[in-house]
Amino acid sequence: MNCFREKLRRKKFCITVELDPPKGANIDKTIGEANSIKDWVDAVNIADSPMANMRMTPIALAHVVKRDTGLDTVFHLTCRDRNIIGLQAELLGAAALGVENILAITGDPPERGDHPGIKGVFEVDSTGLVRLASSLNNKRDFMGNELEKATCFNIGVAVNPAAEDLEKEIDKLAHKVENGANFAQTQPVYDLKTAERFIKKVEHLNIPILIGILPLKSYRMAKYLAEKVPGISVPENLIEAMRIKGRAAGIEAARFLISNLKDMADGIHIMPVNEIQMVHEVLEGIEVVTRLRA
Repeated sequence: MNCFREKLRRKKFCITVELDPPKGANIDKTIGEANSIKDWVDAVNIADSPMANMRMTPIALAHVVKRDTGLDTVFHLTCRDRNIIGLQAELLGAAALGVENILAITGDPPERGDHPGIKGVFEVDSTGLVRLASSLNNKRDFMGNELEKATCFNIGVAVNPAAEDLEKEIDKLAHKVENGANFAQTQPVYDLKTAERFIKKVEHLNIPILIGILPLKSYRMAKYLAEKVPGISVPENLIEAMRIKGRAAGIEAARFLISNLKDMADGIHIMPVNEIQMVHEVLEGIEVVTRLRA
């Protein structure tokens, strides 16, 4: 069996890439993007209406991508849009479609997106969602009622290595692991020392950690992330390099991180922000990727 879950279990250095679902019913672009990187990556993540902007359901899209490209998929599921009944129903539907890798996240509030007047649900948070998925894996629903058949979800969660209160962030991750989380993907990291410190601090949790890579495209993007996005830390020397060299500096920094994370992390998760070409530029010809794909 050569699925993403099994690769993590075997301690293979895994590469995943995040794809945004379409705002509409045409999935040709998403299928094309997945096909263009399938020889380099182990799975693609399908976001759940990212930034609270309405998009196609990630569960159906994850199923079609897996069916049509052969790539394993990880679907995101947020607590924003569904109550506990709806979350469980979605999870059972995903299981029926054979989509079993999940990233359980709380989700952005609706006022940040393209439907600002809509109310968010948030009946549970990401930890509660992990508990729901784990309960279904144990053949029980939220109320303890027995299911006809258990699910088999590989449950992922998000974590931030650059959190202002890192000990609190690690405690939250530990709580998610206690409730059934199987692996973690991090927020973007731009400093190797930050990644190394975090990985050492969570070794006792004994779950695979995929370090987030968000390649910088411009000096403006670097400044915006550093100044406007909580929880992301971009070193001053990288910001200056982006000012001088632009996109090339962003690609160089991403390649450096990937090359040095091979013997430290369990994998990487690349977030190309809807530009699949950036994945090609970062991974093409990089020694660690060439060796892993051989």
